[in-house]
Amino acid sequence: MAERSGAELVEAVAAALQSRLADLTGALRDRLATRIEELHGDAVIIDLLYASIEGNIENILNALRHDIALDKIEPPSAAYEYARRLAQRGVAVSALVRAYRLGQQNLLELVFAECERMDVAPADRAAAYEKVVEVTFDYIDWISQRVITVYEDERERWLAERNSARSGRVDELIAGTVTDVDAAEKVLGYRLRVTHLGAVLWVHETGAQQDQLTRFTSAAAAIAEVLGARGTPLLVPHDRATAWAWFAVPEDSADAVPDLGALAARLTQAGEPPVPRLALGRPTSGVDGFRRTHLEALQAQQVATVGDDPRRSVTSFDEPGLKVASLLTHDLDTTRAWVHETLGDLARDDEQHERLRHTLLLFFQNDSSYTATAEAMLMHKNSVKYRIASAAKALGRPIGSDRQAIELALTACHWLGRAVLVEAG
Repeated sequence: MAERSGAELVEAVAAALQSRLADLTGALRDRLATRIEELHGDAVIIDLLYASIEGNIENILNALRHDIALDKIEPPSAAYEYARRLAQRGVAVSALVRAYRLGQQNLLELVFAECERMDVAPADRAAAYEKVVEVTFDYIDWISQRVITVYEDERERWLAERNSARSGRVDELIAGTVTDVDAAEKVLGYRLRVTHLGAVLWVHETGAQQDQLTRFTSAAAAIAEVLGARGTPLLVPHDRATAWAWFAVPEDSADAVPDLGALAARLTQAGEPPVPRLALGRPTSGVDGFRRTHLEALQAQQVATVGDDPRRSVTSFDEPGLKVASLLTHDLDTTRAWVHETLGDLARDDEQHERLRHTLLLFFQNDSSYTATAEAMLMHKNSVKYRIASAAKALGRPIGSDRQAIELALTACHWLGRAVLVEAG
């Protein structure tokens, strides 16, 4: 049996594998490209993967062959660039780490197979195995920490630049100054020649230390599912507690009203509290539609914010009365005084007068039909009559006098709530 120590065996194995470096690298690249689905056959990424594998294998084999300590090794520049490219393409960091784990597994298999071909004592082979495992594990742990740091730094930088570019393009679209639609689509990663539904998502956490982007991203995915939206929604952070979103919805959505109850329920399921509130515009098409549906969503958000009704987590611009209510938010002091003047005691902020206002508003919306109102409220017709009479008493005059003003004031109360009501006393 050959007189070869464990250290000499390690050196011999490393030298033998170095002589086949190009073949080993190519085989491992092909294996990883197949096993890691996130690479999707991207030729540029796979070329960088080859260079990264080659550099890392060469480092490990040199460390084994020449007993080089980790602090004397330089990380391959290709490994850093590979990490940066994955970050720029939005590939999860798990794919980066997995490549190193699979690479380590493959290299150990090659080393052990090479050891088996050499005629040495079992004790020396065991010592060689121990050395190889120690060096490869230490190296993979060492290089993994470095490429993860490079990945995270690049991902943060790239997202900041991308978000800045996307935000700038969105601002131009809203201002109506975009002339090159194709270029805008490329920057946004979102098609503009489709039917859009604009949305605003927000939480009551303006003073939070961290932004809510992860929460909004999950919420947007849930909303897209309910809407049957096509592709990934466009989500742009507006501030720490607010995001703007656009969904590419089916063309026939233009005449359909979103199921607000289903949206509210899905948002509740989408993540941990606080559940984002949601304001929607109306589905509209093309570049101009992109702008219009967004502005409508902003108006719906304004009404929802002023009204601040915890029972209403989703608000749509298309809901009855909201368009008028949005106009009344611009001067709340004047609106409040006018509502009190128009409704008198019916504008009091308590449960009794809220029931009377709700009944009277539905009565007007149902063409002053007691029967239709009773059916809408699932009440007896006589109960509706009693409430209408009580509402007239609180008004201090017949409900038919200046009906339009009364209905408008009731609409303001419905949407704006305590912001325009009179404190009960």
